[in-house]
Amino acid sequence: MRDALLATVIDEHATVEAFASLLAYEEKALAAVSPLEMLPAIIEKKNELTGQLASLEKARDAQLRELGFPPGWKGMELAAANDERLAGHWKLLQAVVQRARRANTNNGLMIRVRMNYNQSALAILRGAANKASVYGPDGRMAGV
Repeated sequence: MRDALLATVIDEHATVEAFASLLAYEEKALAAVSPLEMLPAIIEKKNELTGQLASLEKARDAQLRELGFPPGWKGMELAAANDERLAGHWKLLQAVVQRARRANTNNGLMIRVRMNYNQSALAILRGAANKASVYGPDGRMAGV
């Protein structure tokens, strides 16, 4: 059973690595002038990887319970305490999770900045449109 838990942790590590790589690609897309061409495929892949991670976490928790450990981080810490291979892979998983978390936070900030910029630009354009409406659709001055 410990071998199954180890295999699950290794699979989780690989999946989080893929997710972190995708976040790096997303960061490049968000920095591009026109990210809309790349973002739908990125979002679709992120959703797929998130689903895989949820399944792997569920499997890991079930394996921990079968070994007599509590689920989650606490159970993994206890299981890894007596297994050097498991401890090494658990440490690798934790490191890549932290890297992915930082990248995701950074991308969220980039999205927020872009949204604020777009909202400011729209406000300026709306203000200019309201001021520019001196002439009506018929080409005559409004109110005359």
